[in-house]
Amino acid sequence: MASRLSTRVLRCANLSSARRQTCSTERTSFTRCLGVPRCYSSEATSTPPLLAKLKGDLKTAMRAKDATRLAVLRSVLAATLNASKTASPIRTDAQLVALLRRTARTSQEAASEFRAAAREDLAEKEEAQLRVLEEYAAGSGVQGVSEAELRDMVMAVREQLAAEGVESKAFMGEAMKKLLAPGGPLDGKDFEKTEVVKIVKEMAKA
Repeated sequence: MASRLSTRVLRCANLSSARRQTCSTERTSFTRCLGVPRCYSSEATSTPPLLAKLKGDLKTAMRAKDATRLAVLRSVLAATLNASKTASPIRTDAQLVALLRRTARTSQEAASEFRAAAREDLAEKEEAQLRVLEEYAAGSGVQGVSEAELRDMVMAVREQLAAEGVESKAFMGEAMKKLLAPGGPLDGKDFEKTEVVKIVKEMAKA
């Protein structure tokens, strides 16, 4: 009786071991099928510092019942979420600052329209949101580029393209490519794209 019991215990132990090994193999195979890497790139999964700050400040604004800041943060975070579903997600602080600048321009235009329509209350509301947007852009740590610096960059690119034999009619397109390319002179900086286009057009005519 004891011998048969020992045999059964041994079989159960072997079966449990086999099951654990099978499960482990299946998990490994399943992971490989999904293409899940063993190591993860911090670059691919990291959140831009400024975006992390905005998310944290959203909670603070909710507790403080800061309606103006809350409206701004909800709008910006909704825009970043929408961008994440497109081919141009926001992955860097520079891209986020560009979004803040665009949103600020919209608030500025709205304030002007409300004031022209004698709606001072709505104009002041837009201007209050504008100040919050400018606060975050200014405190982002992203390097700004002045008009003089932009002109120097465009001039340098112009000389480079001339040395490469690029024809004047192709200057504008090639210059924008070089200026805005990853690792280019404007990569990671805070600038107005419309201002860049304007300066490139001027130099294309010169």
